[in-house]
Amino acid sequence: MKASNILFGLLIAFTSASVHADMESAQKLADKYEAIAKNINPASTGLSANDGKAFFNREITVKGKQVACASCHTANPADTGKHIVTGKPIRPLAPSANPNRFADIDKVEKEFTAHCHDVIGRDCSAQEKGNFISYLLSVN
Repeated sequence: MKASNILFGLLIAFTSASVHADMESAQKLADKYEAIAKNINPASTGLSANDGKAFFNREITVKGKQVACASCHTANPADTGKHIVTGKPIRPLAPSANPNRFADIDKVEKEFTAHCHDVIGRDCSAQEKGNFISYLLSVN
């Protein structure tokens, strides 16, 4: 299936604002990343919420400061976070607490690109993205 068909299908899937639909959308996106990761590495054993949690909490030194996703998003992604530089509030990452978190696929991809570069200095792999979403789906 062409990538444009997959993206179009995902865009349609992300139009609902309900928590249930958002959880389904997040799961579909995680499944997409899992398929990509498996295509890149056939030895991949699938997604891991535990690995996603470790990725979320992993501290990396950026400009002399230890930072992690949790630095802004708190140790619990169902809680409201706060940007460590600007102090601006950040809505929860977990779809259980933020029904619109996965409503816009383009925004999700844009945020992954920006934040992965900010925190780990590179693009996140499909495996990392899938694990991350699996972790967020496990948070109530």
